[in-house]
Amino acid sequence: MLPPTQVDAPRCDHCDAVCCRLTVVLMPGDDVPTRYTTQTAAGLAVMARDDDGWCVAIDQAHMRCGIYTQRPAVCRRFEMAGPYCHEVRADYRDRNARGIPLAMY
Repeated sequence: MLPPTQVDAPRCDHCDAVCCRLTVVLMPGDDVPTRYTTQTAAGLAVMARDDDGWCVAIDQAHMRCGIYTQRPAVCRRFEMAGPYCHEVRADYRDRNARGIPLAMY
């Protein structure tokens, strides 16, 4: 993968919050209000997502976490501008560039 350009570099003041579309498995000790959580069919406690796939804790008006001080441990460990961040953002850009697949009937 090519190194990010200045334009592509994630910044706290302007981020697409792509990581807020990832599955977030809750760990023992996470103090997340239960209204933001759900369980998978396999019984894992995870952050709930809205109909569009966004974490329900995101403040979509400002594209930032609405429970930042209570965010799960995995979110605390996610390094902005780190290798995984760049990988997730590249995948997101690629999917957006391809658009919505259409099927002709």
